[in-house]
Amino acid sequence: MARSRAAFAGTLDGEARLLLLIDAFSGGAGGLQGRTKLAKLDFLLRYPRFFVRAMEARNADVVAELDPAEENNIESRMVRHRYGPWDPSYYAVLGALAGRGLITTVPARNYRGIKTTELGGRVAAELRASEAWEPVADRARQLRRTFPDHTGTFLKNFIYEHFPEVTRASWGERL
Repeated sequence: MARSRAAFAGTLDGEARLLLLIDAFSGGAGGLQGRTKLAKLDFLLRYPRFFVRAMEARNADVVAELDPAEENNIESRMVRHRYGPWDPSYYAVLGALAGRGLITTVPARNYRGIKTTELGGRVAAELRASEAWEPVADRARQLRRTFPDHTGTFLKNFIYEHFPEVTRASWGERL
């Protein structure tokens, strides 16, 4: 399945969403550890119906306000890849955030973690304070509380177990 170059380009909305997610996990020494973990958490962040189901599966109360219309406002669809949902624009978005000095990598177990810089933390705080981004920020913080130290592999297996419709999709299929 050939994709246009646009599928690999990031958006400002994508940058803001990932900055909020990375910032929510930046409190620990290793930050958000691994691209697999980033992709799986972002999947739950982007899709409120899966987020709610994940919270129910973990017996966590949903404390974030969910707007039903938000499900249809996703700027680009994730694609089913070998290990679950993945957005082909991640590399461009992470590069843009790093290039603007908003995120950095830090040593983590067997790989590099991603954390917000001081500037990135201030930008994330401004986004959290805005009405438009508050629901996304709330979900990102709840993901941090619910999956604090879980690995990308744990999250991949969690998605396979609790969202069979996602894992039954063919490789390359838009979710």
